[in-house]
Amino acid sequence: MELRAFTPRDHKYLINWINSEKLNYQWGGPTFRFPLDNTQLNQHYTQANVFPFIFTKEGKAVGYVELIQVSEELCRICRVFVPNHVRGNGIAKLMLKQLIKQAKERHHVKTLSLLVFETNTIAKRCYESLGFVAISHEKGTQSWDGELWNLLTMEKSI
Repeated sequence: MELRAFTPRDHKYLINWINSEKLNYQWGGPTFRFPLDNTQLNQHYTQANVFPFIFTKEGKAVGYVELIQVSEELCRICRVFVPNHVRGNGIAKLMLKQLIKQAKERHHVKTLSLLVFETNTIAKRCYESLGFVAISHEKGTQSWDGELWNLLTMEKSI
């Protein structure tokens, strides 16, 4: 399994994987409009502080994640995604382990942070298993179909 730089030829994976407005918001927050397209992706990924990655297994794309350099000592993990057909196999944890290693070795940060909707219990458990702890809790930052989504900020020192 390999974590490699996300390139324009990889756009098709995100465009196909993110197939609903709700999923688009869960994955990308307010950064992207649904449906995703090459223009939006190019605009986002040309920012100097955004480092997108695709995760592959046997040459096939099985995940996506990005790292955003917030400051010299802090990076934020954003937009973690594993498509339905490979979920439940520990892909996200393997992908994040490689990303954490890169953040430490290439960016020399001391802290990693991430945001996760509290209703996303599977992701939250994955992050906790990697040593992330909740440091703040925002109530009702988004609602969908009448359900309020609380947002957790989690951090890990590396």
